[in-house]
Amino acid sequence: MIKLFASDLDGTLLNGLHETDRVIRRAIQQVCDQGAHVVPATGRISAPRGPRGFEGLPVEQVCANGSIVRGRDGELLKTFTVDPAFVEELVGAFPHICFDFCTPEGMFSMGSEADHAQEGRADSLMRRIIMRGMLMRAAPGDPVYFDQPLSAILAHEVCKVNCRVTDAGAEAELKAYLAERADSVVNAPFDPVMFEITDAACNKGNSIAWLARYLGIEEHEVAVYGDGGNDLEMLRRFEHSYATANASDEAKACAGEIIGHCALHAVPRHMVATLRAERGRTVIA
Repeated sequence: MIKLFASDLDGTLLNGLHETDRVIRRAIQQVCDQGAHVVPATGRISAPRGPRGFEGLPVEQVCANGSIVRGRDGELLKTFTVDPAFVEELVGAFPHICFDFCTPEGMFSMGSEADHAQEGRADSLMRRIIMRGMLMRAAPGDPVYFDQPLSAILAHEVCKVNCRVTDAGAEAELKAYLAERADSVVNAPFDPVMFEITDAACNKGNSIAWLARYLGIEEHEVAVYGDGGNDLEMLRRFEHSYATANASDEAKACAGEIIGHCALHAVPRHMVATLRAERGRTVIA
């Protein structure tokens, strides 16, 4: 019997507008009412709140590619942190890259707000529209601190390092740099244009497994859903793993089964159908 459903957000649990809606929220509440757990597993610092997010729903959260784990009340349960010595070395090696540092207290950026806007101008029109929609629906209240010195950043637990590199030469250099340090850090971005760097032991799969143990749930009682690069370890790890029809080819290859498209609510419908099959018709779609 599945007792924990963990799902990536964009392209997976959320709809085509990168938000929750009546169908998604109702399905999550039904799953929780049956005594199971629903866990948004995202690259964001926290799952979106508000009427388009998860506000009012009793969900745990696996955030920042698994480096931040929170309970149903938002309390911090566990962090997987990046070695401060690596952070200092990284910044020194690439002084012209605008790095963002995810911490439990918010996002700390070495760049300015204008720097981030400039990065976005290099995208295609379609990508700018998509990214703007995702940012508009990001969790309100997650603080972002711009123009931060390294000393201020290192005063916090750095859980994930983000950046976008639009110069092909600098991108190749950073990839080579990270490859040489693969024993200590890993880059698992949701999108190929991004870098999302965490400790090598950190990924969504490990964090979901940790949370399951914390809740007294066995790994064979976990179902996971994903669609992209930061979901691969999660999809490989668990017996019950599902990729959406819109997922990347690599995610589909890692998953045990391919279900429908996120825009058609494939994940919330699959969660409810799973519970109905296991627990009977008392679960109403």
